[in-house]
Amino acid sequence: MNKDLPTNLKTLLLANSRSILLLLAVVLMAAPLGTYAQDNAAATTAPATPTVIKGVITDAKTKETLPAVTVTFVGTTIGVSADNNGNYLLKGNGANTQVKFSFIGYKSVFVTLTPGQELVKNIAMSEDTHLLNEVVVTSGKKVRYRNKDNPAVELIRKVIAHKKQNRIENYDYAEYHQYEKMIFALSNLSEKFKNKNMFKNYQFLFRQQDSTQIGGKNLLPLYMEEKLSHTFLRKQPYTKKQFIEANKQVKYDESFIDNQGLTAYFNRMYQDIDIYDNNIALLGNQLLSPIADAAPSVYKFFITDTLKDVTPNLIELSFTPRSTTDLLFEGKIYITMDGNYAVERAALSVNKNINLNFVRQMQAVLAFDKGADARYHLSQSDLKIDFGLSKNKGGGILGERVVMLSDYAVNVPRPAKTYEGPAEVIAPTAADKGDEYWNKNRPDTLKASEASIYKDIDSLQTIPSFKRTMDIVTLVLAGYKSYGPFEVGPVNTFYNFNPIEGFRLRLGGRTTTALSKRYYFETYGAYGFKDKKFKYFLSGTYSLNDKSIYAFPQSYLRASYQHDTKIPGQELQFVQEDNFLLSFKRGANDILTYNDVLRFDYVREFQNHFSYKFELKKWNQNPAGPNLGGALYFQNTVNGQPNTVSSVNTTELSAEFRYAPNEKFYQGKLYRTPIPDKYPIFTLRYQQGVKALGGNYHYENFTGNITKRFYLSQLGFADVSTEGGYIFGKLPFPLLDIHHANQSYALQLQSYNLMNFLEFVSDHYAAINIDQNFNGYIFNKIPLLKKLKLREVVSYKALWGGLRAENNPANDPSLLQFPERGGKPFVYSLNNGPYMEGSVGIANIFKILRVDYVERFSYLDHPETSKHGIRFLVVLQF
Repeated sequence: MNKDLPTNLKTLLLANSRSILLLLAVVLMAAPLGTYAQDNAAATTAPATPTVIKGVITDAKTKETLPAVTVTFVGTTIGVSADNNGNYLLKGNGANTQVKFSFIGYKSVFVTLTPGQELVKNIAMSEDTHLLNEVVVTSGKKVRYRNKDNPAVELIRKVIAHKKQNRIENYDYAEYHQYEKMIFALSNLSEKFKNKNMFKNYQFLFRQQDSTQIGGKNLLPLYMEEKLSHTFLRKQPYTKKQFIEANKQVKYDESFIDNQGLTAYFNRMYQDIDIYDNNIALLGNQLLSPIADAAPSVYKFFITDTLKDVTPNLIELSFTPRSTTDLLFEGKIYITMDGNYAVERAALSVNKNINLNFVRQMQAVLAFDKGADARYHLSQSDLKIDFGLSKNKGGGILGERVVMLSDYAVNVPRPAKTYEGPAEVIAPTAADKGDEYWNKNRPDTLKASEASIYKDIDSLQTIPSFKRTMDIVTLVLAGYKSYGPFEVGPVNTFYNFNPIEGFRLRLGGRTTTALSKRYYFETYGAYGFKDKKFKYFLSGTYSLNDKSIYAFPQSYLRASYQHDTKIPGQELQFVQEDNFLLSFKRGANDILTYNDVLRFDYVREFQNHFSYKFELKKWNQNPAGPNLGGALYFQNTVNGQPNTVSSVNTTELSAEFRYAPNEKFYQGKLYRTPIPDKYPIFTLRYQQGVKALGGNYHYENFTGNITKRFYLSQLGFADVSTEGGYIFGKLPFPLLDIHHANQSYALQLQSYNLMNFLEFVSDHYAAINIDQNFNGYIFNKIPLLKKLKLREVVSYKALWGGLRAENNPANDPSLLQFPERGGKPFVYSLNNGPYMEGSVGIANIFKILRVDYVERFSYLDHPETSKHGIRFLVVLQF
């Protein structure tokens, strides 16, 4: 089991996942060009020689290129949208003789062409003062855009009022078949890059296309996945269940890449787009829909065209954010004028000034078809995202997800068992479908450049140079060097230091699936040159389901023994205690225990993300006292005389139950890293100390935790964690709840950053932790700051707790007394009120750094207390 509540992609960095290189490659580069779904009737009658027009669109006054201009054949729905550099390419049939160029705030341009010929035509568009944000009126004064008496706003309010009836969730029952295809490829690659010596063995991977198309001339495919599924919806009680009947995926060597986690991460980036929902998930963020209830307050709307030559008539409604840096869309939606006010088509993009990292351009095209009941249902969505480190230059990554929905059936109930069980069910044979099955059932024919991706990536992994490259990547990013059945690492734990152990060396490793999928062994040895003591760890694991112990769902037995040091109250997430960077700490870092821990664990997970863990732990802990340069000692009073206790020994039985509905995660080499989402995570733990096998204490400890991310639309999101615990029994302070402190300079979201190690202990407590990310909502409104794309963060943590009289050493000298440093105590209870701290910070500095100013609000009279400080966190996020 792993610790909960990571926040966004920073956890992938901290996890040191082996496949982070590929993940970053697939997230940091390209240049898409969105297209509208082609008119079916026109497509079926296309001549052998199509009509083609292409060129570049610019502003007539500034000469700058215009992205996202809509280019359509007049009288049809055949159209494209210009790319980020104003390039367009439109193909049609012999019946197309006139092309229309339209864009918000500009006069439409019409071009007549000869059917069956290719025309290169550069277009210069002029501003239309009647559609600008400010218009000139007869009084000579400028009047800003207003919602009042605005026919576009009146229309969008009608669309909002009819949202419920137009949603598929409004039916008592609904079902449909779905095909989805996801592709990622290196794009905009120059000929010089392609012909580099390092790629001489990989030329078969490159794909060429028209240079005006998405991604430029040269593409290098990295990943592809296809799914065929059948989805069922029920209104009461609401259920959405997807049966995946076939799944085909590019698979990398599991020693480098967690393929299942990669799929989960990409699906998180490219979620379904439901324009009728108030918020649309995109790249881990939530963008307000243009037809959200609050849309008129954050968007500007314009009626830019009326299509009367189609049935029903359509109104083209253009929209743009009031603040172009906010997490909002811009684009066009086409509204049916048949009384339903439904969306018939939509083209969504984002402004180039949006506070969204690494995204050069995004475009989503949605198409809706009229069903037998005269309602419009989504038939296709095409989401393309142009990723890049630079806004305008260099290679990138083109990511595209196409979804096709068909065979709708509404108000046809299925047996109750159809809707029971997990939200997603994968057929046992889903991954076994061959080419014949896919060719027959795939609703769209793959392009030649797509059809060979599966085979090409398989071939790539047989090339020795690629294997060597991935081996180096694994060592640098994940910290492991593989030697077939055994791998050595992680390298960032080889060296560490602290005041008690001094210079500490560690060397370890573990077995891989090359040895066995059933048996796993892990070990390390360490030596402190100051305390002159050896430390070590041994672990053996047996998988009960013939899967890797890191694969979901887990089912295994594990036995381990550890002889090592530990800082009481230091709780780390997605990083090991021996990490070199954690050697640097504020204040006194002289509290350490030597521990001998024998564990036996049984872990079982289920497909619905419920899991349990049973554990037997025998734990002996000894203080690194003054004789070793430490401040921690165990001492009580016996018959009126001070008595030194050499160790605290306990034997403990525990059970942990965890439920994380709809959880997605990425499995790294060291940690399972959850991918944040709106669903809560519940954890309940029960521990019982027994007087057996050397244990000297009997007690019971109950702990409960709930974590959840709350999306707040334009105000960003808040990660909230609540926890409480209660211990029954009389115990010495090392066995009480030692609250998680942090004395490093790194910001730790789940620890108290200005609390000292072992400063507070409790036998009952309750805590809340709120971390609010505003995603630049405030800074985006400040002229001097908005270009920096900075983001505001605020956090607050409060901890209530205390000690009952039976566990307070002040009331019972036979209990271990709280130790002192220099005659002053440094261990306390929380009986005088809550511990509180808060912080304000700036995130997205250089797109990777978060800096917080942290303030402590209570217990300021404790010695060696830091009342405030600056903390840093590396955060890579969109």
